Amino acid sequence: MANSKVYFTPGPSELYPTVKHHLTTALDEKIGTISHRSKTFIDIFKSTTDHLRSLLQLPDDFQILYLSSATEIWERIIQNAVIEKSFHLVNGSFSKRFYEFSGELGKQAYKVEAGLGEGFYPANITVPSDAEIICLTHNETSTGVSMPEEDIHMFREKNKNALIYIDGVSSLPYPVLDYSKIDSLFFSVQKCFGLPAGLGVWIVNSKVIDRAEALLKKGISIGTYHTLPSLLSKAISHQTPETPNVLNIYLLGKVIEDMLHKGGASALRKETEAKAQMVYQYVERSSVFSNGVADARLRSQTTIVLNTTIAPGEVNNVLEPFNMAIGAGYGSKKESQIRIANFPAHSPEQMEALVKILETKLG
Repeated sequence: MANSKVYFTPGPSELYPTVKHHLTTALDEKIGTISHRSKTFIDIFKSTTDHLRSLLQLPDDFQILYLSSATEIWERIIQNAVIEKSFHLVNGSFSKRFYEFSGELGKQAYKVEAGLGEGFYPANITVPSDAEIICLTHNETSTGVSMPEEDIHMFREKNKNALIYIDGVSSLPYPVLDYSKIDSLFFSVQKCFGLPAGLGVWIVNSKVIDRAEALLKKGISIGTYHTLPSLLSKAISHQTPETPNVLNIYLLGKVIEDMLHKGGASALRKETEAKAQMVYQYVERSSVFSNGVADARLRSQTTIVLNTTIAPGEVNNVLEPFNMAIGAGYGSKKESQIRIANFPAHSPEQMEALVKILETKLG
């Protein structure tokens, strides 16, 4: 029996509406069996990369690389860019884990930490002058705190020499980033791109590549098959060092192509904000839910986190007859918060229906 439930869970989440069609085509064309050295795969790699470059409006200076997950990319960033010291803003479980990776790889990691549901104000933050990289999370999936793009850009003005990395795992392609003010960004596909998990995308500029090559020349180990130089040496010929997730690379390209046909990132952004407004306006009149992020400027548009007086399991019990599901809070907030994904795969009609059910059944 087909599962018609709509998943507002924050990842894995609802599949993009056209995935079923593209997956059927992929099976018919046996995409899952082709060689990653074949012309067919080279064409898939190039097409997906070109579509993503168009969707994000990437400058030519940036290269797109395919890895197994965003979690792997955390590790590759530290290995390929840091000799001694990294700097991290930490305000949730995922930004904290990125910070911990640095120490686990034998580096010294600086951090500025905010409480759960809180964000940062760059004018009050001083990055140590010896930090080689600055790691920022645009959207902390565990807490629903987003860092406004203008705040991200401020770090470049005061830190000319450090490389700036942006975790866009649960927000891309929503944010509008000035690529002259960052050096790298990355995401995984099971959130805003509405695909099965198993693919991470790492976007880097020439300064990031130069840093990795400089470390290698110094005799510093920067990893094995997924060093930046090895990834790039294959990417320039539209290939990968190892057998990748060919099927997901194919599906990503097809979904992005569909997004472009619907108006691209600008149209997605407007729709995302309209859907988020439905939820946040409802919360203002709800007797059950309240905002998990006090500062409205820092509230995520793509991962909405709410305090709840009803256990998340009970909320899902109410939603079950309507074939809908939301996510529980994360970590210590598992029973006191809910998380509502607001990704491109969620239509305005679905979000409107969710809000109506919550308000009618729970108040």
